[in-house]
Amino acid sequence: MRIKNKKVIISLGILVVLIVGIGLVYLTYNDSKNVDRNKELRAMVLYSKDNEVMLMDNDSVIYTFRDCDMEVNAGDDVLIEYTGLLDKNKEIQDCSIIDYKTIMVDKENNGIPSDWMDNGIFSKYYILAYNKLKTLSLDEKIGQILLVRYPDSNQAKILEEYKFAGYVFFEKDFRDKTKEEVINMISELQSVSDIPILTAVDEEGGSVVRVSSNKNLASEKFKSPRDVYASGGFDAIKEDTINKSKLLKSLGINLNLAPVVDVSTNPSDYMYARSLGEGTDITSTYAKTVIDASRNTGVSYTLKHFPGYGNNTDTHTGSSVDNRDYDEIIKNDIPPFKAGVNAGAEAVLVSHNIVNSIDSDNPASLSPLVHNLLRDEVLFTGIVMTDDLSMGATSSIDNAVVKAILAGNDLIITTDYENDIANIKKSISDGSISEDIIDKLAFRVIAWKYYKGLMFENQK
Repeated sequence: MRIKNKKVIISLGILVVLIVGIGLVYLTYNDSKNVDRNKELRAMVLYSKDNEVMLMDNDSVIYTFRDCDMEVNAGDDVLIEYTGLLDKNKEIQDCSIIDYKTIMVDKENNGIPSDWMDNGIFSKYYILAYNKLKTLSLDEKIGQILLVRYPDSNQAKILEEYKFAGYVFFEKDFRDKTKEEVINMISELQSVSDIPILTAVDEEGGSVVRVSSNKNLASEKFKSPRDVYASGGFDAIKEDTINKSKLLKSLGINLNLAPVVDVSTNPSDYMYARSLGEGTDITSTYAKTVIDASRNTGVSYTLKHFPGYGNNTDTHTGSSVDNRDYDEIIKNDIPPFKAGVNAGAEAVLVSHNIVNSIDSDNPASLSPLVHNLLRDEVLFTGIVMTDDLSMGATSSIDNAVVKAILAGNDLIITTDYENDIANIKKSISDGSISEDIIDKLAFRVIAWKYYKGLMFENQK
């Protein structure tokens, strides 16, 4: 009996040792998971001054760090080691940079910097775009990120000098002109541009009809999206989009700054008259329908006004503040943009509203946090453009064009192009931004033009 008891005691001892050992391993494992290990981020420096550095990663998400002693310049590629968690929804990161090093950018893709490469909508044309970019001067590259309001005079001469990405036309630019005169007007512009230009209008239908307001160009004005939908649902929306595209294409117009996919169901809202006037689900189907119908028409369409206009006032005349909850915007306003992007939208226009729940300090068009939402949550890889920086909400903001570049826009809509070009050049000269950043944006715009087929049709 003693022998048996001894064996039992030994067995129990071994079992206790095993249990204790397993417990220690488990605790050690859990402790190791909870250790705040240093992490790495590879990014391009957008801005570096006074111990503040702004970085853009390969997915075009922007992070800003403060109180970091980094000897880097705008345009440098860096690998940083940090502790804590990155938060794309914070203007200033809470995590700390522990160490960093500048790195040589890998250029295995026919010389294209590796941090420009993605699986985006235009990626098939990156090599062609990069080869074209290498032939351009700084002035030409700056021109390619500006979409300029059509001047009142000397339009072809100004375009030939400044090499803009394109012009935005308004109702007055078509007034009383015949179809032949419009075609000749746009043909002349294309003939003086070494890189084919974007020719853009806001042909939304209803109250905003730049082209069809002229009876020489269209037998009647295009109806508002709400009236079209009421007359025949999404079949009517599809037909309306195709008819708009045919008219615009026949005139030489290749970019429609529409549709408005803002969710607005209250007739008192400023944007209601221009919206579909329906809720989130129907507006999402509307966005998808327009983008699907516009494919292969020769005219690109632009989802606007990200991240959703809501019940805000008119930003043409002054600042407008959106005080809605973040969750409300995500639930109600973002889905139409996602639906349009998933359908293949090539461009998104960002509003000038200040969206307090995302960034209370900047208009959406100048906010890295709003652009992070578009890039990282909506997963948009196309062209992001501002609304016109000359509008009341942004016209008084100092150096808005550089803020727009640093926020993550690819294309800047502007009227005051001379002042904007001067500010961009000054910022490059004083090191506030790098020519490398301008290179990347111009590269993306040119890739879009290849995607649209413009370069193959008209390239000199």
